[in-house]
Amino acid sequence: MKTDRLIGMLATGVALEHRVDPWRGMSVAIGFGALCSTLLMLKLIPLNPDLDKILLVPGFLQKLGFSAAIAVVSLMVVIRLSRPGASLGSLWQALSLPVVAMWLLAAAVMFAADPDARASLFFGKTWKVCPLLIAMLSAPVFVGTFWAMRELAPTRLRLSGAGAGLFAGATGAVVYCFHCPELDAPFIAFWYLLGMLIPAFIGALLGPRLLRW
Repeated sequence: MKTDRLIGMLATGVALEHRVDPWRGMSVAIGFGALCSTLLMLKLIPLNPDLDKILLVPGFLQKLGFSAAIAVVSLMVVIRLSRPGASLGSLWQALSLPVVAMWLLAAAVMFAADPDARASLFFGKTWKVCPLLIAMLSAPVFVGTFWAMRELAPTRLRLSGAGAGLFAGATGAVVYCFHCPELDAPFIAFWYLLGMLIPAFIGALLGPRLLRW
């Protein structure tokens, strides 16, 4: 959004929240970015060959639901932050709910497991690559979301960049679910979250520069 447009809208007393529709830009970011992330996954790290066998397994549904819940709430955060003066309200609490729930589940699994099995539950077989692959798959959504936010009017640029990065990371994690063979809650609670936080951290660093208007 151009600065003179914002000044004109404020001068005429028009509420910006009612004039700016962030959904169109965000829809482009989600659709195009998620499509590119999916194609990237299919090209570089193909679908899990056992996907048809695990689609209804609780572990798969847990990691997919965990990633999707963070993606949905972080998108709402991005939309709010794209409007100057809009409050995040209870979105912080909503964003923490899937994280707390998955960590509690992971703690219960670790507590009930044999001590010799706990390292395997936490590290799985792919801990070295999981966060990096999630961050890689988030890149198209990251670019699309930043592009969409530049057309709006974010004012808290570092926080907006972090929100955009978290949304991209969570969307990348959703795509990654269809490749990843890991199903254990301790693995998902830590390594998936780490993968989402990498683009969130990058977004926080780049937000003040890329989202300035």
